[in-house]
Amino acid sequence: MSVKEKRRGRPKGSQVQLSAEAILTQAKSMMLELGKMPSVRALAAALEVDAMAIYHYFANKNALQEAIVVSLVEEIYQPQDNGHWQQELSQLCFSYVSLLHQYPGLLETLLKMEASGPAEVFIERFDQIAEPLSLPSETKKDAIDLLADYLHGFALALNCQPGGELSLEMMQRPLNFYFQAFQPTQKS
Repeated sequence: MSVKEKRRGRPKGSQVQLSAEAILTQAKSMMLELGKMPSVRALAAALEVDAMAIYHYFANKNALQEAIVVSLVEEIYQPQDNGHWQQELSQLCFSYVSLLHQYPGLLETLLKMEASGPAEVFIERFDQIAEPLSLPSETKKDAIDLLADYLHGFALALNCQPGGELSLEMMQRPLNFYFQAFQPTQKS
């Protein structure tokens, strides 16, 4: 009878050096493959380390999940300062929904999280785009809330209809309608 050797701590020798970045890279790869957030045990097995080794880099499961989600959300479109705000905001929205569609389990994980780190990434980029509009803070908050709800709803519908009738391009007309709220009203 053979006893399976317990893999504790950091990988040895020719194996990849364990780091927070290596953990996040593996977790994102597994999330893409599984369509959901990987368990700490599954992640540790893929990295060939004991599960406790992951906790050397992340205080707990919630901290790990937040780091994974923030790392993914940081991949969305980075606005250009010289772009037109409507085009830039469209790019940000399309990029965000594409990410949520590419990683189907991401939206569910994001909505269950108590941490605000991932939302802050989107908000910072929205603020950068909306800065020329000089929106009052309450209006800006309402605009972000409405936009986030729309994008999350669209991503959910897109994920529920793989190969269905919905496409990312279908977001543009509702976004154009949303943009009209920021245009100065014309008097006749």
